[in-house]
Amino acid sequence: MQAAPATTNNNDFGIMNALHQGGVISWSVFIILACMSVFSFYILFTKLMQQQKIIAQGRKVRASFWNSPNLRDASGKLESRSAYRSIVDDALLAQEQHGKLTDPVDQHDWMANSLARSQGAIGSRLGEGLAFLATVGSTAPFIGLFGTVVGIYRALIKIGSSGDASITTVAGPVGEALIMTALGLVVAVPAVLAYNWLIRRNKTIMEDLAAFTNDLHGYMMSDGSVKPRMGGTTGPAVKGTAQTKSASAPTQPGSEPLRTGRTATGAQATPTSAE
Repeated sequence: MQAAPATTNNNDFGIMNALHQGGVISWSVFIILACMSVFSFYILFTKLMQQQKIIAQGRKVRASFWNSPNLRDASGKLESRSAYRSIVDDALLAQEQHGKLTDPVDQHDWMANSLARSQGAIGSRLGEGLAFLATVGSTAPFIGLFGTVVGIYRALIKIGSSGDASITTVAGPVGEALIMTALGLVVAVPAVLAYNWLIRRNKTIMEDLAAFTNDLHGYMMSDGSVKPRMGGTTGPAVKGTAQTKSASAPTQPGSEPLRTGRTATGAQATPTSAE
């Protein structure tokens, strides 16, 4: 009994075989795409941690910051390297420097410009790395397509030199070349999603920082008299106050007589003209 010959598969297709056949260009494209993917996920996770830290700081500000007796005590409740602490410290420094100006500027404008500059610096730090994500999302598909074009070119040259143009000979090398396009899409899609998500979160954070900066400006310009409305005193309380004032308005001199005075005057005008 003769043993069956061992079957050998000489058409081992896959990404490694495509890289070996593609040569230096295919390896270069693969390494570039791999580096893009690694740095994209690194930026995603680091920016998420940075954003989450600022969001947690905002909750602490709303909970205890405005309950402090003065601004320096309130600043001490914040973390030393937090975004909100940076804005408060810059505001206190600007307030001290305003008195040292040889040609004084209006304090309102001086404080507004200083707070806007501090807020802009935080926005710049939040935006670091996002340009790389946008670049990866827009260029990775084309880098993968370049690897595909080179791979197909090499495959066709090899097929032409061998003289065998059957489907079994063409399908393998061309399919391997298309792997580079797939890799480019795999790298680009997460980068685009991460970019849009981080941009949206940055916008929300900057809106909270702008509200805090505005409240801080009003607090400092009023020597602590103006504070933001806290959690229990929202719309209904204001509406009730307005209703109370409107209800008591007719009893005040000058409101109801002002409306009825025109009628009385008009009623007395007829007898006068008759006389």
